[in-house]
Amino acid sequence: MALAMCPLCSDDEDIEVVRTLDGGRRRVKHRCGYEWEHREPTVPQSNPRRSFDDLKARFPKAEDVDPGQLGRVTRLKEEYLAVKPDFDPDVAAYWARYQQIFSPDGLWTCDPRVLKDFANSEVGARPGNQATFNSAWNEMGDAAAGESTRQTIEYLLRGPDDVPTEDRLQQLLDGTQPFAMTGFKEALLTRVLCVMYPDRYLTILKYTTEAGGKREIARMVFGLELSAPESVNWTLGRLILWSNDLLNDLAGEGFANRQHAAAFLWWAKDQPGAFQ
Repeated sequence: MALAMCPLCSDDEDIEVVRTLDGGRRRVKHRCGYEWEHREPTVPQSNPRRSFDDLKARFPKAEDVDPGQLGRVTRLKEEYLAVKPDFDPDVAAYWARYQQIFSPDGLWTCDPRVLKDFANSEVGARPGNQATFNSAWNEMGDAAAGESTRQTIEYLLRGPDDVPTEDRLQQLLDGTQPFAMTGFKEALLTRVLCVMYPDRYLTILKYTTEAGGKREIARMVFGLELSAPESVNWTLGRLILWSNDLLNDLAGEGFANRQHAAAFLWWAKDQPGAFQ
């Protein structure tokens, strides 16, 4: 039985229980003869790991936004659309090209260099500096790097049906899949989803960033505080996708596409009256 050390000897061996007291207390005695009262430490109950569906049900929803704040965003939306009613049409052509490249047939037959070009392109969504990816690619060479990138994209888009996209995304972020391409992380994985599912995914490529990710936009535009990415139960992969869907619902209709909606949200976070 593990008991506290003897206060006199700083020794935890040969400690015996003299008698049990109320409230979980015990009278204990060390071999040196010293006796004291000891209470077994209370082990804090850890939060049980909740199921995927339970966590998703607990994630903030559009109806959690204050009605007054929604009214403000609606006015901002009207103001924005009056000035910028459309979005760059060249993006649609670029998206269509990569939808073919990322298709089941196109992915395995395309020139690997088009995959590297995608990681460094800013058309439609800016993934930021990809130095880690580029260094890994150059070190591995086109063939090996292309194969790793193909497998990464294939797993994200068409992985096992019993593993939700959110969790496949997390596995690729963690690098637990042996084929995961070095440096092909959150911004690039999200960008792939934006290309393949342009009606669902906003071109906001990071969950949280000082420049303004999904978490910051949810707070500054809608007054919603989303979970920190280090939350074990939620996982970053889940937060990335669930925050996308939330912001998509809140942005609503009236935009040319989801890139247009994302541009509005980026603009709205910097307007007077935004939450800080």
